[in-house]
Amino acid sequence: MSTTAIGSGRTSTAAGLDSILDQANRAQAVLQRFFAKAGVPTLRIALGLVFLGFGALKFLPGVSPVEELVVATWGALSFGLVGPQLAMALTALMEVAVGLALVTGVFLRIGLLVLAATFVGIFSPLVFFAGDLFTTAGPTLTAQYVLKDVVLVGAAMVVAARALQRPIGRV
Repeated sequence: MSTTAIGSGRTSTAAGLDSILDQANRAQAVLQRFFAKAGVPTLRIALGLVFLGFGALKFLPGVSPVEELVVATWGALSFGLVGPQLAMALTALMEVAVGLALVTGVFLRIGLLVLAATFVGIFSPLVFFAGDLFTTAGPTLTAQYVLKDVVLVGAAMVVAARALQRPIGRV
C-alpha cells in the first residue's frame, strides 16, 4: 500500500481510492443488471405505445398528420386498388395490432412480422415521393416524420432479437 503526503501533512492512500473505485464499480454493476433486465421490456412497451397511439389516430378521419401520405403510399403500393378509407383502416389496424402485441407481449412474433411489413409502408414514400419529401432547402416536415422511423427500426431489431431467442414450439 502506498501513501502520499498531501499539503496539510495528512496522508492519502491508494487503498482509499481503490475503496471508492470498488464502491463505484459495485454501484455500476447494480445499474447494469437493472438496465439489462428492464431495458428491452421497456423498449418493447414504449415502441408498442408509439404504434398504438399513431395507429389509433388513423382510425379518425382527418386527425393523422400523415393521412395524405398514407393514402398516396397505399395507392402507389397497390397500383391504385386500395382507396383512401381502406388505406387508413388497414394502416390503423396493422399499427394497433403491432402496438397491442408489443405492449402485451401476446402474439409478439406475429406482431413483429406485421411490424416488418409496416416498415415497408413507412419507408416507401422515400422511394415513391422523394421529390415531394426533399427540397433544395432540405427534408420537409413529412420527410423528417418518415426519417425518424429509423429509430423505430433499431428499437424493433433489439426487441426482435430478444423475442426470437427462444425456439418456436408448442404453447
